[in-house]
Order: sequence, then C-alpha cells, then structure tokens
Amino acid sequence: MHERILTEHGAGDRDRLNTIVADPNMPQKHVWRARIVIMSANGVCTNAIRTATSKSNTTVWRW
Repeated sequence: MHERILTEHGAGDRDRLNTIVADPNMPQKHVWRARIVIMSANGVCTNAIRTATSKSNTTVWRW
C-alpha cells in the first residue's frame, strides 16, 4: 500500500518553498523539509518521498 499525505498550499506558499529548495545558502534541514512538503502537495506517496529524501517515514509524516 502506498500512503499519500495530501496538503494544500497557495501559489505564494509554493513559490516560497521552491525558493528555499533552490537557495544554495539555505540550511539543508530547511531544504529537505521544503522538498517533503512540495512532494506531498504533488501527491507523491510516502515511500517515494522517503526514498528521494533519504528520511524516515516518521520524518516524512511529520513534515
């Protein structure tokens, strides 16, 4: 079973998250958190997010 955690964000939220991911000076913990939120909003399943970010299921679920 592939679990999906769906979130909704406005255009401004999405832009801010993409800015965080693209900023090479941003702390990496902020980058992977933003990536998790973006992927979740795009409907990516938990296992795929976990694989892509190398984070645990608990971490993915938290963010």
